[in-house]
Amino acid sequence: MLNIALFGPPGAGKGTQSKKLLEKYNLTYISTGDMLRSEIAEGSDLGMEAKSVIAAGGLVSDELIVRIIEKKISTDPHSKGILFDGFPRTTVQAYILEGLLLKLNSQLNCMISLEAPSEELVTRLLLRAKTSGRTDDTLEVIKVRLKEYDDKTKPVADFYAKKNKYFPVNGVGDIDDIFNNIVETMESNLKKEFTNIVILGKPGSGKGTQGKFLADKHNLVYISTGALMRQEILDDTEIGRIAKPYMDKGEIVPDEIPIRLIERVIEDNRDANGFIFKGFPRTMVQAYILDGLLQREDMHLTGMIEMKLTTLKAVKRLSARAHTDRARPYDMSTDLIVNRLEQYREKTLPVNEYYRKQGKFNSIKAVGPEEDVFNRLSEKIEEISRTNL
Repeated sequence: MLNIALFGPPGAGKGTQSKKLLEKYNLTYISTGDMLRSEIAEGSDLGMEAKSVIAAGGLVSDELIVRIIEKKISTDPHSKGILFDGFPRTTVQAYILEGLLLKLNSQLNCMISLEAPSEELVTRLLLRAKTSGRTDDTLEVIKVRLKEYDDKTKPVADFYAKKNKYFPVNGVGDIDDIFNNIVETMESNLKKEFTNIVILGKPGSGKGTQGKFLADKHNLVYISTGALMRQEILDDTEIGRIAKPYMDKGEIVPDEIPIRLIERVIEDNRDANGFIFKGFPRTMVQAYILDGLLQREDMHLTGMIEMKLTTLKAVKRLSARAHTDRARPYDMSTDLIVNRLEQYREKTLPVNEYYRKQGKFNSIKAVGPEEDVFNRLSEKIEEISRTNL
C-alpha cells in the first residue's frame, strides 16, 4: 500500500493537491476536516459533538478522529493506499496513525509538507471564505488555526523527519508545478518495496523445483533452509553436524539453525528485490521468527502460497523420489514419509491459518505438468504483488 500524509498549515493547498494525488495513485482519501463537516451536515451525534470545536478553530478529540478514520477505511478494503489530508496534526496523532497502519500490516511511506508564508495563507483563507461559504474562515478563526498549527502541528514534522519520511515542498506557484514537485519528491524518496513470498505445501508438492524457477523469473533470491542445511552437512560444518540427525529423520531442526542461515543469505544479498522462502516457516514459532527477521531489515512478508496436494499423491511422489538422485533420507521408508506428513499436518497447517488471518494466504493446485504449476504460481505472485502496490 502507498500511504501518504499531506501536511501543511491551513490554506497551504492540501485539498487541491489531494485531488490530483487521488486521481494519479487511486488512493482512499482521509480528510478529517471534510469528514467531520459531513457529519455535522448530517446532524449525526459525532457531528454535533465536533461542531462547537471546529467553529472555534480548535482540534476535535483524538477519539473522534480515530472513529471516523476507521469507519472510512473499512468502507474501502481494496484500496491501493491511503492519502491523509490534515492528519496527523499532533505527535499524539502521529503515534495513533502508526498504530492504525500497523493494524493494516502497513505503514506511512512519506509525509509531504506544503510550505507557504503566513501572509499568503491568510490571503488564501480569506478568499476561500468568500467563494466557499465556509463559516470557519473568518480572520479571527484563521489566526487561531494558524497558532494551533504553530503550537501543536509543527512538532509532527520532527517526528517524521527522524524517520526520514518528512519532505517539504514549496506550496506557492502554479498548481500543476506544485503537483509535479510533490510527485517527484515522493517517487525519489519512497522506500524500496520488497517482494517476499513464502511457499508452503506437503512434502512432495514440488516447492523446491518451483521455488527456484519462480525466483529466476521474478528476480528474487531463493532461500531453502533445507537445501542450505544439506550443504552444511556436505561441508561437515558445525551447523551441518547439529542439523544432520534431524534432517535424516525429516524432523524440524532447532530454530537457531535456520535463523543463522537466513540471516547469512539476506546479508549476502543486500541489493535483492526480495526473497522466496521455500518450506519456511514450518511452525508457528518460525512464522514469528520470519516476521522478526524481515522487520529487522525494514521488510515484511508480501504473501504466502500453499501448493495443494493430496496425502496419497504426496506419498506416491516421495516414494518415487527415493529411487532418484534427488532422494532425501526421509524418503527411504513409508514410516519416515508418514512421520513427515504428520508433522506438516500438526505443525505447519496452523501457519497457513496464521497467514490467512493476515490476509496473506493464497493457494494453487500442485498437480499437473510442471509448467502448468509454475504458471499458476507465477500468476499468483503477480497478483499478490499488484495487491500490495
